[in-house]
Amino acid sequence: MGTKVSLTAADGFKLSAYRVDPAGPARGGVVIIQEIFGVNRHIRSVCDRLAAAGYRVMAPQVFDRLQPNFESGYSDEEVAKARQFISRIDWAKMMLDASAAVDVLKREGPVAIIGFCMGGTVAFMAATRLGGLTAAVGFYGGQVVRFADNKPRCPTQLHFGEKDASIPLSDVETIRIKRPECEIHIYPGAGHGFYCDERKSYDSTSAKFAWQRTMTFLSNAFGALKQKTSAVAAIPPQAVKMEEKSVSQPKETRKTVNRKATRKPKNKSKPRAARKKAKTSDTKKSHRRR
Repeated sequence: MGTKVSLTAADGFKLSAYRVDPAGPARGGVVIIQEIFGVNRHIRSVCDRLAAAGYRVMAPQVFDRLQPNFESGYSDEEVAKARQFISRIDWAKMMLDASAAVDVLKREGPVAIIGFCMGGTVAFMAATRLGGLTAAVGFYGGQVVRFADNKPRCPTQLHFGEKDASIPLSDVETIRIKRPECEIHIYPGAGHGFYCDERKSYDSTSAKFAWQRTMTFLSNAFGALKQKTSAVAAIPPQAVKMEEKSVSQPKETRKTVNRKATRKPKNKSKPRAARKKAKTSDTKKSHRRR
């Protein structure tokens, strides 16, 4: 359904991305950040699912700096190979690559970001560092606790599994205490990667609820932004012009101008000496009448 496109990060690095657009008018844009397994079949299916829900979607290949076009499945051997990238992650560079995708979609409208596993941490970081995001959603981001002192600039939702061996509940509690403004959900009995239907840890019930909450969260965030934009656009332009006119010419000033405009002008057509002689002549005539 989607196509492969090219992105350019702020430092000039070029990376690839998977993009898919909805069949009809878009409700907004969503950037998807991968797990350590690359933009693989699972991540592409998440993109396709969001596009079917009405969003334009882009998943940047944030491992292109380490190994271009890397992707893998979830066998024990493939998981072990993918984990070798963890120690080589440059979070700052990854933010540049995520930002490149956000900037492209932002040209077409409001944008949210969703990340899974490693991408869940990137999504949280983006919420705290990138301006202009409508919403951020993180699924089992293992390093979110590391960056929890930073406050998100947009509505943020986080999902964690109760039985996640990689993310202890004590970390989740720390995040909850430091970031009370975030919406946090814990799924009973679920382990790490519970949303991915290609992993052994897949939990269909938890995945279903997490997706429903994510869709509601996105819908509310984009809806609130649309209402705010509509409210600003509803202010009539003439109201602004009337206010400007009132400020530029106060009532008192207008009265002063009008009085000066209606005052009878003095007769200055005759020379001064002639006016004085005429006045003296009028006075003599007045005395003769008496």
